[in-house]
Amino acid sequence: MSVPVRDAVPGEEAALAALWYAAWHDAHATLVPAELTRLRTRASFETRVARDLAAIRTAGPVGAPTGFCMTRKDELYQLFVGASARRGGVASALAADAEARIRAAGHDRAWLACAIGNARAAAFYRARGWDLAGTVVERLEAEAGEDFEMAVWRFEKAL
Repeated sequence: MSVPVRDAVPGEEAALAALWYAAWHDAHATLVPAELTRLRTRASFETRVARDLAAIRTAGPVGAPTGFCMTRKDELYQLFVGASARRGGVASALAADAEARIRAAGHDRAWLACAIGNARAAAFYRARGWDLAGTVVERLEAEAGEDFEMAVWRFEKAL
């Protein structure tokens, strides 16, 4: 069964932010410093979705997304799937779409940051040909323009 991936559209910002907030907290709240979790408010996700809507690709009906992804240059920047849609091919479809967009932008290698200890995500990426390149310190976007530095796993994939 193929999962269709489409551009996010105006009007579904709230649904995307709700999905991102829930999925981020489900995957990261026990893995990251409490200060970062405190900064990851629903409002912070709403701000980011509104700003980056044109870069978001999603699966699911308009207004009821089941997952989404974003790329930035050669980076698979964000990939989240709602709990009810996991293991249904949504993440694989979104990852393949992101890889194709990165390749189409002229990059032959992609990378992503993964929270250290996120075994579910690491297994997903490894199963799809991503290699753990090492641990790096990344500057993560936080509330109100603040940045938060944190060590993360860096995965890479030849496209």
